[in-house]
Amino acid sequence: MAFKTILSVMGDGDGDDLRIATDLARDLGAHLSVLVLGIEASPPIGEFATMTSDLWLQEREEVSRRLQASVERTQAELARLAISADVESGSGEPALIDKLVGRRARYADLILIGPEMLANDTLKSRVIDGTLFSSGRPILLVPAGVKVNSSPKRILVAWDAKVEAARAAREALGLLIRADEVHLVMVDPDVDKHGAEPGADAATYLARHGIKVTVDRLPSEGRSVAEVLNRHAVDTQADFLVMGAYSHSRMRELIFGGVTSSMLEKPSLPLFMAR
Repeated sequence: MAFKTILSVMGDGDGDDLRIATDLARDLGAHLSVLVLGIEASPPIGEFATMTSDLWLQEREEVSRRLQASVERTQAELARLAISADVESGSGEPALIDKLVGRRARYADLILIGPEMLANDTLKSRVIDGTLFSSGRPILLVPAGVKVNSSPKRILVAWDAKVEAARAAREALGLLIRADEVHLVMVDPDVDKHGAEPGADAATYLARHGIKVTVDRLPSEGRSVAEVLNRHAVDTQADFLVMGAYSHSRMRELIFGGVTSSMLEKPSLPLFMAR
């Protein structure tokens, strides 16, 4: 699908996130929406509430001031670049951020998370969860020091024949069509799940969209799936990795680990995810 609206979710500081977002929106000919987020402290309760209420109000006012200043800086930069864009802010207690982001993300085709947000330990997981679980929209994570190529040479699609992987491949069609090569990557494919020729059906589906597809069936050899994917991304000099997110519950991923959690912990290249 074409990406007509990109939502960039940012903190209230200055960093590379806005530059990455404007470059990508301009390259794709998309409208850029910017959501600037702030964290509010929970209201004081209990016997000390009266003593701490003034401090709490001051902190909320400071959050509001920083957000407004960030919005004004962002608006000025977007006006200078003369691209189609809008900016808004949002704030709340940490537990409410994912819902706030999820509601806003429903009106975009792609949610962009840049290196500044990825380094924000308070907001990162809330923003990612809000997008993946509350919006039905794909997310693109861009780590620090990595250039986003809107006309990529090579994209890896992690394929495990599950619904999430199929959704990610479909949502990424706008990128896959622009790539010189697409590698459909499977790790230890099981014929019971993938069929007699693992990856053939998915490759045929992508090829019908005019995508040049190569099927890569890789052995894990004692390594985790995340390790195999990251190593293959380096070996093939991939520009993007496309994959489904959270085929298991978040609780299981938290307790036992999983491919999604491993990839989100420290992405090494732009990571396109959908659920």
